[in-house]
Amino acid sequence: MATSSMASAASGFVLTSSLSSTTITTSSRSSIYFRIRTNNNSRLVVRAADEAATPAPAAAAATKEAEAPDAVKKPPPIGPKRGTKVKILRKESYWYNGIGSVVAVDQDPKTRYPVVVRFTKVNYANVSTNNYALDEITEVK
Repeated sequence: MATSSMASAASGFVLTSSLSSTTITTSSRSSIYFRIRTNNNSRLVVRAADEAATPAPAAAAATKEAEAPDAVKKPPPIGPKRGTKVKILRKESYWYNGIGSVVAVDQDPKTRYPVVVRFTKVNYANVSTNNYALDEITEVK
């Protein structure tokens, strides 16, 4: 006998089967027990279906999205722009006091080393790029 206990906050489940079933509902959960018939062609089909209350919040979200561009503005970009020449201030770096070009800047504020810098000179491992923190570089004009 197989037991299935399913809970979903976002969607409900529709169970259709050619098997006979017995449903027992308690206050804490619902359990469905399937008894297998002698029919060898039986199969269990599980389909996910949206709840009836879902379209109302979706419509409310659509109106909030329409207002969102006016109310919430993008924060200013973090770090130097792409292509900017920067001087390296990290003392243990192979390129210390060297000049490199910014390739990319990660805009996530939680990133420790968001600035990717490319150099014309390669280091001992034949690598020409490295990541730096915002306080480890200065823009060169």
